[in-house]
Amino acid sequence: MKSSNVIFHHATVTRERREDLHKHKSAILWFTGYSGSGKSTVAHAVEEELFQCACSTFVLDGDNVRHGLCGDLGFSHKDRQENIRRIGEVSKLFVEAGIIVLTAFISPFRMDRERVRSMVPHGDFLEIYCQCSLDVCEQRDVKGLYAKARAGKISQFTGISSPYEAPEKPELVINTGEQSLEYCVQQVLTSLKQRGKIQ
Repeated sequence: MKSSNVIFHHATVTRERREDLHKHKSAILWFTGYSGSGKSTVAHAVEEELFQCACSTFVLDGDNVRHGLCGDLGFSHKDRQENIRRIGEVSKLFVEAGIIVLTAFISPFRMDRERVRSMVPHGDFLEIYCQCSLDVCEQRDVKGLYAKARAGKISQFTGISSPYEAPEKPELVINTGEQSLEYCVQQVLTSLKQRGKIQ
């Protein structure tokens, strides 16, 4: 159900004025990939580099968001869709605030990622595919989630009992399974500079 009897209020402080204040452009860096592919690790490392350059940033992490904003959601297909929809709406607000928001979510379904892309102007959504084989992700699994999923203790687990739809035309592919963290971070920063988001 959509809200009724509401009118969108246009603020006098615009996105452009906020970007001028921050001295960089805002964007959504949407890291996607299997559990264990390095999404959170790379996102936080990129944020650290951006922060050192005086950029205004914020990381939205899958586990952290499920403690609050999405604490009422499970892992059914419908709940996963709603999880990503909410994250998309929050990310859109960060873009309007002139901030570079980095999201680290498996976000396994293309349709959900494309829905978020459609929420913001062209060029503001940068899909970053953390490419990593399932074997490597399982080897890195410090939480033991893959083992539990293979034992049938976790249902609807991406890569085991639920599909992952890899991006077809992402803005950037980083090979987190074979390349160093430092190299992956530099790829992201280079892409941001080439797109005029940062200096």
